[in-house]
Amino acid sequence: MKGDPTGPTGRRLTVLVVSDEVQTALSRQHPVVALESTIIAHGLPRPRNLRVALELEQAVRAEGAVPATIAVLDGRPRVGLSEEQLERVAGSDAIRKLGSRDLPLAVATGADGATTVSATASLAARAGLRVFATGGLGGVHREWTRTQDESADLGLLARTRITVVCAGVKSILDVAATLQRLETLGVAVAGYGTDRFPGFYLTDSGHAVDWTLRTPAEVAAVMRAQDTVAGPDSALVVANPVARAEQLEPALHARVLHEALRECAAQGVTGQAVTPFLLDRLMHRTAGASLEANLAAVRGNVRLAARIAAAWVRG
Repeated sequence: MKGDPTGPTGRRLTVLVVSDEVQTALSRQHPVVALESTIIAHGLPRPRNLRVALELEQAVRAEGAVPATIAVLDGRPRVGLSEEQLERVAGSDAIRKLGSRDLPLAVATGADGATTVSATASLAARAGLRVFATGGLGGVHREWTRTQDESADLGLLARTRITVVCAGVKSILDVAATLQRLETLGVAVAGYGTDRFPGFYLTDSGHAVDWTLRTPAEVAAVMRAQDTVAGPDSALVVANPVARAEQLEPALHARVLHEALRECAAQGVTGQAVTPFLLDRLMHRTAGASLEANLAAVRGNVRLAARIAAAWVRG
């Protein structure tokens, strides 16, 4: 555990807790992969959420790396969870959804929370982890010019030195605007084995990427170059497409999303309620196929992240 400083009132402050397994791996320069906990607490039904959490950790181990699932429990940010702690995240109704901005509030109030991409990346980088696997990033929302709605993921990645393996951004977002925003913020984006930007549930979002990396060693070389070039501490986004055989059927995706967007407007759903509304419609109107595509993407990202972490520590 990092040192516990004392605040101005004499009360001991709660700080980052890194599990013994993760600390040992880092000290011995073994590969470690950060994993978010929002998918466990808020992305899947019970009891499947716990099974998936354990499956993803095992997938990291199968590639020779150590998993570090991240969450906040009793106000303590934790990097690396025990099985009992995973069960707690998966089974509790009191787990909040935490972005990076929520971390001080969760710490100060002793809350339990599952970490989103922004909070996971922030805590992982603070613990010294360099590779993070997730499903899809947040991004610029549709009708941004009217709503000014943009995920905190983007700004956090612009100031955090971490490699994020993802299946692009959620397809319910404005993908073109998100790519433009990442460019503006100076966040490097590369397709893994592709010159097309993946669309989360879809292999191809319809947009190109400027750079393609084809091996974990190539990704690790870019990570080392990030440290060599005196640039800002921004992230590297490795966009890894879901396999075509496992993607959501594109025509079905387009039809259901179009219908869901019309319903969203008709019902006056706005702000933070839009994303869960659309994702719920996609899951139910595709008879769960969107969820299966999501999980296929996450599994592939976790395996690739472990291989990248291994290439990174080999130097």
